Amino acid sequence: MRFRRVRELLLLMPQLAGLIGRLAADPRVPARVKAILGVTAVMLASPIDLVPDFIPGIGYLDDVLVVAIVVDGLLNHVDRAVLLAHWPGDAASLERAGRLAARLAGWVPRRWKARVFGTAA
Repeated sequence: MRFRRVRELLLLMPQLAGLIGRLAADPRVPARVKAILGVTAVMLASPIDLVPDFIPGIGYLDDVLVVAIVVDGLLNHVDRAVLLAHWPGDAASLERAGRLAARLAGWVPRRWKARVFGTAA
């Protein structure tokens, strides 16, 4: 069941990558959030991972958790209209992605999430 959620988030990665790029260019997005988006993009592009990507089944787990934390944080720290303006799908698909991200981000200790967006998510 949980691996299905991870798979769903992996399938969302291309949409999320586009969202990160468009939000980083939007002047309505706070500078702190843009910095978080930049660090996220670098982390995802980096070949250095906590769990090497070539390990079957769990290789992308660290990337998925980073994306889940960031998506969950975006939904809590960026105006919904701004997110919807850049999201390639409809509002319902953004909400589904947000619920999925919140469930996966629940695996991460609150204090770690608080370090990313400055408040407990």
